[in-house]
Amino acid sequence: MVLNRLGILTDEVYPDDFEKSLDWIVEQGLGHIEVRVVDGVNVSNMSDEQVAAVRAKIDARGLSVTAIASPLYKCALDPTRKVASGDVFGQAEESVEAHHEKLKRVIAIAKMLGAGNIRIFSFWREVEPERHFDEIVGHLKQAAAVAEQEGVMLLQENEPSCNGGFAEEVGHIVRAVNSPAMKALWDPGNEAYGGRPAFPEGYGFIKDVLAHVHIKDAYVLPDGSSRCVPVGSGNVPFIAQLKALQEDGYKGLFTIETHYKPEGGTKEAGSRMTLDALRVLVREAFPSTEGTK
Repeated sequence: MVLNRLGILTDEVYPDDFEKSLDWIVEQGLGHIEVRVVDGVNVSNMSDEQVAAVRAKIDARGLSVTAIASPLYKCALDPTRKVASGDVFGQAEESVEAHHEKLKRVIAIAKMLGAGNIRIFSFWREVEPERHFDEIVGHLKQAAAVAEQEGVMLLQENEPSCNGGFAEEVGHIVRAVNSPAMKALWDPGNEAYGGRPAFPEGYGFIKDVLAHVHIKDAYVLPDGSSRCVPVGSGNVPFIAQLKALQEDGYKGLFTIETHYKPEGGTKEAGSRMTLDALRVLVREAFPSTEGTK
């Protein structure tokens, strides 16, 4: 139901030890992964030889790659305008044109790893994103046309530092692009991190164009700063969210992306805490079907 469709981003376990992450993932009974950074190298910058070595390690453990968690289109539409910025996981700041070129390379990498999905974004957030809506959509239509020709799916994630910062904005952009090669990646934790209610409000804006779900939780502190936490500890009502996904016929996958490390602890501990908590929440949501899986 949920747990048998659950995977994790590998660098959310052991950021600098890809094989150790893979072994942990197998031990936890997870069947798929997303690849973002491998031993300190962003997947979009890997050579063919590096990709082949990564594929061999994944295949040896019977895992599959569901998506490439790329930094594509985390860039400024116009470097002369003031924009927000965020984490690019080792990717240098580049122009829009460079990202369009990089898309072709990331598609090739995705195919080498057997992945049909590529996570993308919607450019660094403008002061007034709505003023640049047509420009945003125009570039993403160009990207979607390439993806459609190549037979891959682009998954646009809600990311507060980008123009599609929240579910309402991502839904609007994806519908305007209007391509079978672009859908939404729903991260309810990002919605909560940005100070907006993830469910039912955020989910309602995105559920009709949804193709993938990230598992993360967060809350906003009294001083206005935000913090990621294990699922069930933040502002995302995961039991209600999981039930709604089932009721709405969601058939896609789920990927843990905690962004959480306990004080004095490790990312592996943070991911384990989220995985353990999610198993409990799933049993609460679906007591008659999930059992002890």
